Amino acid sequence: MDIVLGITTKDAVLIATSMAAVRGVSILKTDDDKTRIVAPHTLIAFTGEAGDTVQFAEYAQANIQLHGMRNEVELSTSAISSFIRSELANSLRSRKPYQVNLLVAGYDVTESMPKLYYVDYLAAKAEVPYTAHGYAAFYVSSLLDRWHRRDISMEEGIKIMNMCIAELRTRLPIDFKGIQVKAVDKDGIRTLDL
Repeated sequence: MDIVLGITTKDAVLIATSMAAVRGVSILKTDDDKTRIVAPHTLIAFTGEAGDTVQFAEYAQANIQLHGMRNEVELSTSAISSFIRSELANSLRSRKPYQVNLLVAGYDVTESMPKLYYVDYLAAKAEVPYTAHGYAAFYVSSLLDRWHRRDISMEEGIKIMNMCIAELRTRLPIDFKGIQVKAVDKDGIRTLDL
């Protein structure tokens, strides 16, 4: 039961992930980072089967960084999400498809705007203003529908994120061992203390 949430503001994307690595009813790790930095202005957050998530995230991270080194150019968030969708689609047609759901969050420096993409294990991709994966989506979708606007500031986005986290702590009967929140904006990627 991982939590992966994403919210766009007018100048950044906020990503929240749970810090507990859980298998069944056992907590295996309390400081798990379910994100990977794939480019200076792009972050992926992932959830799914334990082995698949880390393997796919590291595979995507390595290939995106290799492309950047070979061509001396940073891929856009849209291009990264397309690459990830393509790799999941190819995997889907193999004997061992990846069971990974992802959020691709980034700041497009050419357009000067934040971007958030929802990618699921069936290789469906959509650009969205806010989203969540897993059980979190059942509980926070109504809050995000009610309070999110395209022009919200970073402070308002953090307030909405706190409302979502409070709702999840109230409704879900598990201990997340903390929630890690990261922001992606024109200055890059940083961790926020909430």
